[in-house]
Order: sequence, then C-alpha cells, then structure tokens
Amino acid sequence: MAKKPTEKAELDFETTLKQLEGIVTRLESGSLPLEEALKEFENGIVLANLGQERLQQAEQRIQILLKKNATTELSDYQIEE
Repeated sequence: MAKKPTEKAELDFETTLKQLEGIVTRLESGSLPLEEALKEFENGIVLANLGQERLQQAEQRIQILLKKNATTELSDYQIEE
C-alpha cells in the first residue's frame, strides 16, 4: 500500500528525501500493481516539489544572511589540530 506523505509542515528536507528515495525503490522494483504505482508516483511528485521548496527556502535564508553580513570577509574553515 502506498504511504501518504506526512503533513508538509512536519517534513524537513532529509525526511522528504528519505521518503522520496523509498518511493523510487518501490517503483523501480516493478512489483507494484498499476494503481498503487500511480499513487506512489503522485506522492513522489508531491515530495519532490516539497523538497524543491525546502531548498529554495534555504537558499533564500542564505542570501539574507549574506546580505546582512556583506562587509564580512569570508575565509576557509580551518580545522584545529
């Protein structure tokens, strides 16, 4: 049976990606009946769109942070030994 994605507000990017990977695995197995495969595909589209939305939100946050700190010089992270 196809699993429905959890509420959008509850899913973070990693959870979305994990669920999407599960759907891909089930679809690639070729063992799902047509109707169930279609439901999985629909859920996959929803999750892919949600993942894209989460990435865009993260990019916007990064852009805002960079604009706030435009005068700060960026440098490579140095690992202390």
